[in-house]
Amino acid sequence: MEPFHFKTRFCSSLVKIMQKPEMTAAEPFSGFSALRGEVFSFQVAYFTERRVDDLKVKVLSKLKNIRIRSVESVPVRFLAANLDDDVITKEPGLIPDLLAELPERFFAVPPKLWRALWITVRIPRNCKAGTYDIAFEFNLDKQETVKTEPFRLEVLNAALPEQKLIRTEWFHTDSLATYYNVPVFSEEYWYLVETFMKNAADHGINMILTPVFTPPLDTEVGQERPTVQLVGVKKTGNTYEFNFDKLARWIALAESVGIRYFEISHLFTQWGAAFTPKIMADVNGTEKRIFGWDVKSDSAKYKTFLKVFLPELTVFLKEAGIADRVYFHTSDEPSPEGLGTYSAAAKLLRTYTDDFKHIDALSDFDFYKLGLVDIPVPGISKVEEFIRKGLKHPWTYYCCCPETETSNRFLYSPPARTRILGALFHRFGIEGFLHWGFNFYFSRLSRYPIDPYQTADAGYAFPAGDPFLVYPGNDCEPADSIRHELLFDALQDQRALELLEEKAGAKTVQRLLDKASGKAMTMKNYPRGEKAMLKLRGEINRMLQR
Repeated sequence: MEPFHFKTRFCSSLVKIMQKPEMTAAEPFSGFSALRGEVFSFQVAYFTERRVDDLKVKVLSKLKNIRIRSVESVPVRFLAANLDDDVITKEPGLIPDLLAELPERFFAVPPKLWRALWITVRIPRNCKAGTYDIAFEFNLDKQETVKTEPFRLEVLNAALPEQKLIRTEWFHTDSLATYYNVPVFSEEYWYLVETFMKNAADHGINMILTPVFTPPLDTEVGQERPTVQLVGVKKTGNTYEFNFDKLARWIALAESVGIRYFEISHLFTQWGAAFTPKIMADVNGTEKRIFGWDVKSDSAKYKTFLKVFLPELTVFLKEAGIADRVYFHTSDEPSPEGLGTYSAAAKLLRTYTDDFKHIDALSDFDFYKLGLVDIPVPGISKVEEFIRKGLKHPWTYYCCCPETETSNRFLYSPPARTRILGALFHRFGIEGFLHWGFNFYFSRLSRYPIDPYQTADAGYAFPAGDPFLVYPGNDCEPADSIRHELLFDALQDQRALELLEEKAGAKTVQRLLDKASGKAMTMKNYPRGEKAMLKLRGEINRMLQR
């Protein structure tokens, strides 16, 4: 039998190896450096002239905790209405994103197409500084063995500091229950919540959207999403009783996997706080919806409900020992036209929760100036304006927009454009980051469920990749994406910059970032491309080593 003519090449995590006969352009990458306590990722691209029915891969290294996953391409049907030139492609097609576990048997490889393996190295905090070789041995159908040259990872004599940034990616448990077809609050449901929460925490997501009531987010007017309400409500006549057992379980579960901060789901509807969220209650032994789109936010009925509910909730949160880590939401992205209803709702909420922090995504500085929210979260293209106007502890978010110029995590974004976020956070002192879609597996406005393996755009509604970072994997386990790993790398870059600032001073770090950007770094002017991003992180590491 003729030999396989099997080729391999090391690549950074900052290139997406397109599944094509020609190798994707990539920087030479035979080694790099990392800090103790860092999670370091790179790729092994490979190509075979003949089909391989069963590929086996073995890692050869003194370092432990090295994970190998297969980079799989997913269909991208819709990119965005507007595209700039800093994209991988401008046309629909297959784009590498899903990181799949290697099957124990029959890992087939198609001929004459470049593919890649994603290598994740977890460096212990007590790892001895030095250079470590990481090589790979490929067995092809038990007929031929190919061994790579070693990749050389230099572990520096410096440890990555703990994460300070608060990060939330909105966690949609109704998506999990719907996709896996399990009853909400069944033990299977709680297992899903645990595995997906743990995955989030492992990637630097340390705040969780907590559905005391079913979140009034991405819901068509007059319709409703599956009930995931954690607080039990019993209504007898004009009196209410509350049960916080499920909420207590949620908090304990979140803390057990490493989540530290809790967002109370919005207590008024999206885009202006005009109506009430869906709230279910036991009414004379029958479960009924008592609030929703048919009840205005300023109704006497809802005011009476909150007057009873919020004092009991706040006492519970204080007794749970998390009051200083709880953030309340009024309404998501209110427009200037909704200032009146938002203002009334925010003031009503503060009547009973003034000891807590209040946070909302919004784009108009007036909401903050009027004292309606403690922590405004402007979009990434607006946050510099908020800082100039006096915002001292800035948060930011991005989502389906901006589509051009700024960093984002769209499927068609070059990896460097996603990863630069950490350096931008450091440059502008960003203390928190919010995104709406950790695992949103519905169409826009939650009209119907989608298959995330086929639909990454919520039904041609959002740029591909906006609705979710993880895929629903087998055995109720999440499957990661390249974008998920890149965002965690971004947070690690931010932590490395914090360490460098501690050692070399803020001005030195600012000069480094501005120089890497060609001129003053802004949310629209930053290092672009694999080469520039590798150079920046390499220089950070060299300065730390010195």
